[in-house]
Amino acid sequence: MASRSTQILEAAARVIARRGVRGLRVEELAAEAGVSTALIYYHFKDRTGVLRQTLEFINDRAERYTTDRDPDAPPLTPREELDETLLLELQDTVEVRENSSAWGELRASAVFDEVLREDLARATLVWVQEVAALLGQVQPMATASSLAEAAERLTALLEGLSMRWLSGGIRIDHARELMRGAIEAELAGLQRY
Repeated sequence: MASRSTQILEAAARVIARRGVRGLRVEELAAEAGVSTALIYYHFKDRTGVLRQTLEFINDRAERYTTDRDPDAPPLTPREELDETLLLELQDTVEVRENSSAWGELRASAVFDEVLREDLARATLVWVQEVAALLGQVQPMATASSLAEAAERLTALLEGLSMRWLSGGIRIDHARELMRGAIEAELAGLQRY
């Protein structure tokens, strides 16, 4: 059974995905999580604490569903690991839809919330660094700056494709096809360095 704080964070991700950050009310969150508002304040102090911890929660959850592998499966090549890590962000599952929607809502709210903006910038930087490291395993002779730039472009594109898919602008198979093409183009560009 999940801990109470995890239960609250799962509920917060659901509420943010459905209603956005501005629609997150502690009373509604308590009802969604099946806990008292006092328990939410006990664990998270205030609404900002809930938002910050929810951002961390969805990042951890995304890392889990993009990196968990069957221990009996053969190891992936660096290129397969890069592809899989990025493409698993475009899965038609409840968890991925909820995570991607909540991430998009948190990103949009960060425009007006300096604390959230700083937290989101740090989380984005970590993600870009992780993708740059994966790119570096595929193209080890590329410069650090070129890897970082390619990772920045790929993660930004992935966010945009995800939002278009979630909002019905494109089909998921097309989003995945576009992402594969972008990975291929970035790797080809890195060969020049």
